[in-house]
Amino acid sequence: MYILAWLAVSTQSRYDPPVDAPAVTVSRIEIHPKHRADDPRARALLAGAAQTGSALTDAVSTRVYLLSGDLDNAALALVAEGLLADPVTQHVVIGATPTPAGFETIEVHPLPGVMDPVAQSAARAIEEMIGIPTDVKTGWRYDMAGVTQDQARRLAAKLLANPVIERIHVGTYLPDRFPTGEPREPRITHIPIRELDDAALARLSREAHLFLSVPEMRAIAEHYREKGREPTDVELETLAQTWSEHCVHKTLKSTIRYEGDLAGDVIDWTNRPGHELQANGTVLIHNLLKSTVAAATHELIADGLDWTLSVFVDNAGIIRFDDQHAVCVKVETHNHPSAIEPYGGAATGIGGCIRDVIGTGLAAKPIASTDVFCVGPPDTTDVPAGCLHPKRILTQITAGIRDYGNRMGIPTVNGAVYFDSAYVGNPLVYCGSIGVMPIDRVEGDANPGDHIIVLGGSTGRDGIHGATFSSAELTDTHADEFSHAVQIGNAIEEKRFLDAILQARDALDGPIYSAITDCGAGGFSSAVGEMGEMLGATVHLERAPLKYEGLSYTEIWISEAQERMTLAVPLDKIDALQRICDAESVDLCDLGTFGTPNRELVLNCEGIEVGRLSMEFLHHGLPDTHRSAKWLAIPTTPTFAPKSSPDPTDITDMLHRLLAHPNIASKHWIIRQYDHEVQGGSVVKPLCGPDGTGPSDAAVVRPVLTSSQGLAIASGLATGFGHPDVAGDPYLMTLAAIDECVRNLVCVGADPTRIAILDNFCWPSCDDPEQLASLVRAAEGCYDAVKAYRTPFISGKDSLNNQFTTDRGETIRIPPTLLITGVGIVPNVRRCVTVDAKPEGSVLLIVGSTGDCLRGSHVAAVDPSLGESSRIPMTDLAQGPRAAAAVAELIQRGLVLAAHDCSDGGLLVAAAEMAFAGNTQGQPIGLELDLDGLPGPADRLVARAFAESTSRYLLQIRLGDIEHIKAALADLPHAVIGTFSATGRLTLPAADVDEDLADLQRIWR
Repeated sequence: MYILAWLAVSTQSRYDPPVDAPAVTVSRIEIHPKHRADDPRARALLAGAAQTGSALTDAVSTRVYLLSGDLDNAALALVAEGLLADPVTQHVVIGATPTPAGFETIEVHPLPGVMDPVAQSAARAIEEMIGIPTDVKTGWRYDMAGVTQDQARRLAAKLLANPVIERIHVGTYLPDRFPTGEPREPRITHIPIRELDDAALARLSREAHLFLSVPEMRAIAEHYREKGREPTDVELETLAQTWSEHCVHKTLKSTIRYEGDLAGDVIDWTNRPGHELQANGTVLIHNLLKSTVAAATHELIADGLDWTLSVFVDNAGIIRFDDQHAVCVKVETHNHPSAIEPYGGAATGIGGCIRDVIGTGLAAKPIASTDVFCVGPPDTTDVPAGCLHPKRILTQITAGIRDYGNRMGIPTVNGAVYFDSAYVGNPLVYCGSIGVMPIDRVEGDANPGDHIIVLGGSTGRDGIHGATFSSAELTDTHADEFSHAVQIGNAIEEKRFLDAILQARDALDGPIYSAITDCGAGGFSSAVGEMGEMLGATVHLERAPLKYEGLSYTEIWISEAQERMTLAVPLDKIDALQRICDAESVDLCDLGTFGTPNRELVLNCEGIEVGRLSMEFLHHGLPDTHRSAKWLAIPTTPTFAPKSSPDPTDITDMLHRLLAHPNIASKHWIIRQYDHEVQGGSVVKPLCGPDGTGPSDAAVVRPVLTSSQGLAIASGLATGFGHPDVAGDPYLMTLAAIDECVRNLVCVGADPTRIAILDNFCWPSCDDPEQLASLVRAAEGCYDAVKAYRTPFISGKDSLNNQFTTDRGETIRIPPTLLITGVGIVPNVRRCVTVDAKPEGSVLLIVGSTGDCLRGSHVAAVDPSLGESSRIPMTDLAQGPRAAAAVAELIQRGLVLAAHDCSDGGLLVAAAEMAFAGNTQGQPIGLELDLDGLPGPADRLVARAFAESTSRYLLQIRLGDIEHIKAALADLPHAVIGTFSATGRLTLPAADVDEDLADLQRIWR
């Protein structure tokens, strides 16, 4: 009885119809475009409709504002014309205009309870403008011609609205009043758990969205048996949030028994920390994360690497930038929310990552953002029920990142997109943020007696069970079941409290607060729970400002509503913080205090104690997890059977196909939506060359604008080498990803001895021993590569349930995907180089060896027969770091005109990119290639042209510098393979390639 009642509350949608408020007049304002040229939404609708085969012939979009308040006609006109409309491009109508003849009207409005940032900003501005409190709702009106009413509604459902957050109205919409809620009296709910058997514990965990294992549920039941009582609902929810895979990384921290062919493996399993070789030929790994990723970093630090300031303990990793400043970096994923609502999922993903940086140390200023998307192919025709089309997902996640970063004034400078059909049900959205802070502000801790101060937005039902939802598997019903976990962000709110926090950090008498963290996964439960782990805390939940009435104390406590930060503030400094917040229009509330006699978390609501948890049990009561992993041996270096000569592959045709491949083709349509120059620190931008059309390997920004030192930002992703469809090996994939990240950074001028990296593991469910074994191999690759390249991990994250079960019971698993993000110190930004070839007499030099390794490459994806008898590239962990050091030295000496890492698509693709990136209308670049002297064992021309062997660099150098460069490279494999000219053509005579570079660039774009 108690359980059923609590389940009904805990799974309640935030869109359940609220109680109606007393009648208040609702007015309507329409903002119409004056000219069709000023209506991009209508143009996008027409283009999208044409792709679906719709009969739509014309469309007009109109912004709609609904206002509830004591506003007369004069006030409405003043607001409409003076605030809401641009008089140059728009005109205003008070009320609803009739539907034009031959058109059908459809409107899209947010569902009740959904965050509406435009409405929130408008309401604040209206009150400041005319002094009348006004509730505002917004929507969009679409007038469509050439379609019936039903066709218009279905087109809106396909292209314009997401039913998870929006409602479609046929005709114009003007409600009599706005829905609202009513206060809820606190009523303690106890959940009988102590006597439940395993089956009942499992049911409770799943149906209440706790997503805890049976052993974990047993541990909770035993704890409460010892206490002699049942847990309250808020206590159980707090444990579920804190113990979620998302928050505590249970799989990576578990003890794993790994079984595989150890003797024939490319991994050396001996002398690895935390590993025990067993007599039966298995390996017992104690805490996979600690013994691989963390172990490598701590071993490097112990070996004299002293520029890491904070690793694995804060919201973001921190490294020394110079004697006065530190740089912090964080990368997260927001996969499941983006699968349900791509725009909001991506926006809150990047917003949360930015908050992680703000909440690192005593606060950092965000200076740059990154993003990487893994989605289904854009030409996908068969989309499973419950999934959005990959094209719509990509368009919307791009828009979410764009709007959040641009509105906060943070440049988005680096990223990538990877397409694979296995992401159709579960896209991956990686969001990264980089910040800068004073070097004496890298640490902060709450003190006994500090007050729990929350800045920023109000609390609502949005984001309920976000942390536990991220730990679950997606199904065809996830949009219905987890709509309450979806959120819409408000970048303006976050920008306001960022400005306030930086002022409080830099106050004349020192920081006003003792510690800071963001309200991320788990909301107040995680923020207060983490900050008060060593102290305990007393919380008064009724003090939290709410978006609307009707929230239970549990919902207030675990809601992940966006744009909120938690600070530990001494009592005598609260007034000073309040003054700053008032000046910046930031809301502040005092939730309670840190410090209790028994180190407990005590939760109160309206004077009633609703929860009391031991911090020791909350943070250290999670039972140890033991898992089994089984790697099915595959031949990582199969016997190679040479193909008959001459090579049957048409090199020119393959070059065209690779340049057009969605993984390789230009992403300018995404990049140009981002502001990558705001804050004035961008040195190397995402697109380079005289015309700004070439692909950069990495970005370079200046964290300190008065310094000539820079920070390079790049990523590495080698998913093809670990892909199960080609019997890939995640160990080799990981080596290649780290090597690629290092190369990208070195190519723009980073010092390879000052590179730090982050890991982001996205995997299918590791309850499968084979999937867990692939995760183990990736982690082992992290250990080996980090030790070789001396690039410490400073932060990371994992997401380990990325798969989708269709309505037919088929499970679509993502391929094992490891994103490596890297930052590197650039000693002098004046020495930065870019990909684009320069217009002067010069040659193309390759550094590194090319092997006959086509398996897992893009050329094998285009022609699978090419990978069948080939191998996956094996990164040489001795040669790769040496090559990075040598190339970096050449760049710092000014001997390199242009540099490009040789990866996706291979040598011929990379060479073409360098050449056409340097083209201008008046000064074309040409390149003649000769691959006869190419270093390495590759004998087939197709392998020489398109193999994706690792640790290779393409360098444009002056003819007169060749001997100096050869001496510097010494015994590293290298050769001159091409000559630049002014022909505007790319030629490879041995393969009859003779192509206009402008044509190749058009294919690439």
